[in-house]
Amino acid sequence: MRLSSAFFAFVGTLLAAGGYGATFLLSMRFRSLGGTDLDTGVALVEAMLGTFVGLPLVGWFAPRIGAARMTALAALCIGLGVTGFALMTQVSLLNAAPGFLVGFGWGAFSLAGPMSLAERTNDADRGFWFQRFGTIQMAGIAGIPALAGFAIHSLHWTLGGVLYVIAALCVVAALMLETFGRISPRAPTLPVQERWLRDIGTIARTRAAYPIVMVALCACVFSGLMTFQMSLVQGTGSQASTFFSIYTITVVAARWLFTQFVIRIRREVATKVLLAVMVLGIVAMFAVPYHAMFHPASAVLLGTGYGLVYPIIQTQTVNDSETMYRQAALTWFVVSYFIGTFGFPAVGGWVLVHMGKEALIALIAVCGLAALMLAIMRDRRRAESFSGA
Repeated sequence: MRLSSAFFAFVGTLLAAGGYGATFLLSMRFRSLGGTDLDTGVALVEAMLGTFVGLPLVGWFAPRIGAARMTALAALCIGLGVTGFALMTQVSLLNAAPGFLVGFGWGAFSLAGPMSLAERTNDADRGFWFQRFGTIQMAGIAGIPALAGFAIHSLHWTLGGVLYVIAALCVVAALMLETFGRISPRAPTLPVQERWLRDIGTIARTRAAYPIVMVALCACVFSGLMTFQMSLVQGTGSQASTFFSIYTITVVAARWLFTQFVIRIRREVATKVLLAVMVLGIVAMFAVPYHAMFHPASAVLLGTGYGLVYPIIQTQTVNDSETMYRQAALTWFVVSYFIGTFGFPAVGGWVLVHMGKEALIALIAVCGLAALMLAIMRDRRRAESFSGA
């Protein structure tokens, strides 16, 4: 794949990911309309339902119209959802529709994006392009909300105006991704039968079940700290936009600088160390009210731990599966991720409203520790299988 065509794919990915990042502004949006973080959680549950509809449709439409065009259509759906949130004038049941559209679009994009790259790269170069794709995607997810926070606090833009701009960027993303599909023809691929729902029993009996559950728990940590960041720092003197900015810079820098080092060491060791770093990032949030420096420290620790461990446990999902079940395992990996990303805020919002910030951070910490315990259990199961052999 040429750099000239990759430019369109990566810019489109950056902007589309920013559309998903707009969900981190929903807590502020609902509170400005007289709602609470419970309403934020409900909207993101609808987003989770949207992902469950979008994911299987990718498997049906992508072979027919191309994965690149699917990413363009997905970006448009994200933009429509963000527009819906911008148009809200009061909290009502109709707020579920924008959440569904964002979830539908982001779920479809998360599968179709890597597929569009896979159609245009060979086995030798695919790892390079996937690493860059993941880095750009993460930069958009947290970078756009950081810029939005700057526009609101420093340039005095309205939140509704910021959401309209993000929605417009999603339209630009759709145009860029459609252009990418047109100027970079895909290689012919063999049709693949979608059997991932029926394969869950087989996958659950393998070690691939551990990273699949781990990614859901890690996504709970990520979504909990990002979605409710504005509520968590309220009254502390810290700014959520600072957290988003430092997190984005840390993830991009860590993936560019340390990925090769992480690859060279044992994945089992790297997983446990990075999950422990992620947990330390959660612990740092407890101390934010006592000293402002714990806030950027939390962002750096979360960006390093979560930012680097995600591709590792994704690789473990593939390596722990038999060849014929790898596509199904990866699909369940994505489903599990979205259960944590969009499902946790519903629980987290209730905890935040009824039990307070400390209880929410404690719940997030439990999710992080559970992921670490599963990593340890996975390694013990491997050791037992070797000793049995």
